[in-house]
Amino acid sequence: MKHSTFSALTQRPEWQALLTHARSMSPRHLRELFAADPTRGERLCVEAVGLYLDYAKQRIDDETLRLLLELARACQLPESIEAMFRGDRVNRVENRPALHVALRAPAGAHITVDGRDVIPDVHAVLDRMARFTEQVHSGAWTGLTGKPMRNIVNIGIGGSDLGPVMAYEALRHYSHRDLRFFFVSNIDPTDLSETLRELDPAETLFIVCSKTFTTQETLANAHAARAWCLQALGDEAAVARHFVAVSSHPEEVARFGIDPAHMFIFWDWVGGRYSMDSAIGLSTMLAIGAEHFRALLAGLHAMDEHFRHTPLERNLPALMGLLAVWNANFLGVSAVAVLPYEQYLKRFPAYLQQLTMESNGKHVTLGGERVDYDTAPIYWGEPGTNGQHSFYQLIHQGTRLIACDFIGFCQSLNPLGTQHDLLIANLIAQGEALAFGKREEEWRAQGASQALAPHRACEGNRPSSTLLAERLDPFTLGTLVALYEHSVFVQGMIWQIDPFDQWGVELGKALAKRIATEIAQPEPSELSHDSSSNRLIRRYRQYKAIRP
Repeated sequence: MKHSTFSALTQRPEWQALLTHARSMSPRHLRELFAADPTRGERLCVEAVGLYLDYAKQRIDDETLRLLLELARACQLPESIEAMFRGDRVNRVENRPALHVALRAPAGAHITVDGRDVIPDVHAVLDRMARFTEQVHSGAWTGLTGKPMRNIVNIGIGGSDLGPVMAYEALRHYSHRDLRFFFVSNIDPTDLSETLRELDPAETLFIVCSKTFTTQETLANAHAARAWCLQALGDEAAVARHFVAVSSHPEEVARFGIDPAHMFIFWDWVGGRYSMDSAIGLSTMLAIGAEHFRALLAGLHAMDEHFRHTPLERNLPALMGLLAVWNANFLGVSAVAVLPYEQYLKRFPAYLQQLTMESNGKHVTLGGERVDYDTAPIYWGEPGTNGQHSFYQLIHQGTRLIACDFIGFCQSLNPLGTQHDLLIANLIAQGEALAFGKREEEWRAQGASQALAPHRACEGNRPSSTLLAERLDPFTLGTLVALYEHSVFVQGMIWQIDPFDQWGVELGKALAKRIATEIAQPEPSELSHDSSSNRLIRRYRQYKAIRP
C-alpha cells in the first residue's frame, strides 16, 4: 500500500477553499441564515421525477454550493457519471463495469459490456420472471403434490435479502394477499426454523439467491430448507418443484439439485447491493406482479436519466451527495439518520446501511493510498414517529452532530381520520426544531425555572433535508432507490474511492471458515489464533458438548 502525508484530494485548491469557507460558516446559525434570506426556503429546493428535495435546513449558503460544485467538476464528476452509464470499468479495483443502470433501461436502449449489448439479455430475464410470476399467481405452478404455491421464502443475505425484503415491505399495499412472503438471511438456525414452523411444505416455494451459489450463510439455509422439504414430501423430485435459483453459476445450481431451467440469471456487472431490480427481485415481482415491477423499474430509470442529463446544480443525487461530503468532511457529521415518515418504509434505513456503508466505508483511494479524510458516515434510522420516542433525544441535545434525511408522502395509502396529517406535521416540526432549536432565555420567558431552562434548551443548528413525494407507489420507490444509489456514487467519486467493491467483508468470512472447521473436529486440536480467540473456541466447544 502506498502512503502519503497528504492526499491529492485534500491538496486540491477546491478542497482548501471549502476548508476556509467552513471556518467562516462555523459560527453561523441556521436562525441567522434564514433571517438574512427570507426566500431561502423557496430557493434551496429542487424538484424532479416526482420528488421534492428541501435542503434549506442544511448549514450552507450560496457560496457553499458554488464551492461544492467546483470541487465536483475538479474531481471530474460529470465525466465519471457518463463513464458509468457508458459501461466503462468504473469498478476499477475489480476491473469490471457497475451497470445496475442497465437493469432498468428500456428495451430499445443499447449498453455494451465486452462487446455484447446486454439489454436484450436483461429483458429476456425480465420476461422469464414475468412468465413464472403468472404461473405462480394462476396456480399453474404446483408443488410435488399438485398444490399451488401459497408461501414464498426468499433465502439470501446482504443485497440478496435487504433489497427484496425492503421492496416487499415498501410495496406491501400492492401485493397479492393470497400469497405469504418470508425472508431468511441469518445463518442462525432460529431464523429459518421460526420461518418454517407453521408452513406447509406442499405449498412452499423457495427462492435461493446467491450470485456464486457458494455464499456460506445462504447455502447453509438452503440445504436445511431442502432437507425440511424432502423429509416432509419424501421424494427428490420435490426439489425441482419447490426450489428456484437466482445465480450466475448454473453448474453450482445443478449441484444443489435445482434444475438450471429454473434458474434466473444475473451478471458479474451487477453488485449485490445494487441488484434488487435484477432477478434478485423475483420475490418482489411475485409479490406485486409484473406490471408493478415494471413501474418500479421505470422509476429507477427516470432517476437514472435525471442524474445523467441534468446539470449538477439542479441534479438531485449530485446535490445530496455533495451535501453529504460537506457534512462529513467540513462540518464533522459522523452519522446520518434516515427517517421515513411512512410505515411501509420501515426497512428502508437498513437497506441504505448496506448501500452506503458497504459502498463507501473505505480507507484507501483507487490508487491504494491511505485517505486522510473521513469517508462514509454511519447510516441508521427508524420510521417516524417511533424514533421520536427513542433516539431523537440524542439528535436534538446530544454532543454528536447528526444529519437527518426526512422522507414523507403527501397522500396516505391507508387514510384514517386525520392521522396522516398528524404524521406529516411531526415530520415538518422535527426539521424545524432541529434547525432552530429553543434557547434557555426563550424557555425562561415562557415560565421555565432557572434550574430547568438549561435542561429544556435545544441549541438547534442541526442539518437536515426533507424529501416529499405525492404517494408511495412502485414508481416512486424506484426513484428513491436510484436517488440514494447515485448519491453514494457521487460521494465515492469525490472521495476517490471505489464504491463498488467490498473487500472488508472477506477477512472475517475467511477466518470463520477456519474456525468452523476447528469447532467441528471431534478431538481438541492445536489452535493457532490469539489467546482470546483460542479461549473462546475452547469455551464454546466445552459448553456445546453439554446436553440439556
